[in-house]
Amino acid sequence: MFELLALTAVIYLFINRKKKVRKARGLDAELRELVESTYYSDAMAAEIKGYLLSVVGDDRDGGQKFSDARIAQGQAILDRAGPAAFYWMTEIATQLAVLSAAKINGMGTNVEVELGSVGVTPDAVVRVVVQG
Repeated sequence: MFELLALTAVIYLFINRKKKVRKARGLDAELRELVESTYYSDAMAAEIKGYLLSVVGDDRDGGQKFSDARIAQGQAILDRAGPAAFYWMTEIATQLAVLSAAKINGMGTNVEVELGSVGVTPDAVVRVVVQG
């Protein structure tokens, strides 16, 4: 009887063991981790920027709003990047709203300075506001 309890305890502990996450050791490994996370952030920023530009393009071309394809594309970005992507997209929308309010109130912005004579189009504004 005791052997059965001991065997059950060993199996329970084996199944529920926690795997240790090994931290990188040394400056080279820490630098490699930092560079990889930076590349990942830049790639996600570029993907979100592309998504915003495609939504603006759909709106300009008269495409369907809230199409299943665009929602699936947004969900894929959110799944890969997590809540940070949602927060980042919300931050971009906030910046664009502040920019619109400043323009309505006749205040100059740095976006106008950066766009210069290129012309203020939604695509150009997204390219200036979204750095990535």
